[in-house]
Amino acid sequence: KVLWNAVPLTHEKSVSLKLEYLSKDGDQGYPGNMNVTVIYTLNDKNEIEIDYSATCDKRTVVNHTNHAYFNLTGSAENEILNHVVMINADKFTPVNGNLIPVGELSNVKGTPMDFTKPEAIGARINEKFEQIVLGRGYDHNWVLNKEGKAVTLAARVFEPTTGRVLEVLTSEPGIQFYSGNFLDGSEIGKGNIPYKYRHGFCLETQHFPDSPNKPQFPSVVLE
Repeated sequence: KVLWNAVPLTHEKSVSLKLEYLSKDGDQGYPGNMNVTVIYTLNDKNEIEIDYSATCDKRTVVNHTNHAYFNLTGSAENEILNHVVMINADKFTPVNGNLIPVGELSNVKGTPMDFTKPEAIGARINEKFEQIVLGRGYDHNWVLNKEGKAVTLAARVFEPTTGRVLEVLTSEPGIQFYSGNFLDGSEIGKGNIPYKYRHGFCLETQHFPDSPNKPQFPSVVLE
């Protein structure tokens, strides 16, 4: 655990929290003194923006992401299997038994990994597809259909009982979709509700996992 320096910011149509932290040379084995800044902004359009930046005095690797859980029913007492998901990706990075990408890009077409058209999370989550079995569900990185660093739509989630919609936009090349396969009720959340198996999902925009060891992946090296 680390303690971040927090500064609240107020704008005309939004409020922000600016968090800063110095990760010292050698922290967790990484080289260089790295100054990290993360700004969380909530605006009057009901949008949350997360802006990451970092500088370092030695060549190092950086791959920031966000691991928030969502449940659009409004309560963590409910499963997320009826949520309808679209992911703007024709490919994903298959994993090994330790859920580490093997370095390949695989087509989603004809597999349970295909969310190019909206599909309920629970529709294919228990199929005997090797990657689903390895992840105990969805816990994979999708290769977004994009070029460059423009902010584009990565995923859209619709919850049919409430009508709530979540859209995720990013400048990053990948998104990790996790369907809460390892939640077991031991974590207690809002309202003292335990987070149970598949009662929350994550959409983590980032560079591909294990990129430092996969030169064929987009680089996460910070010069």
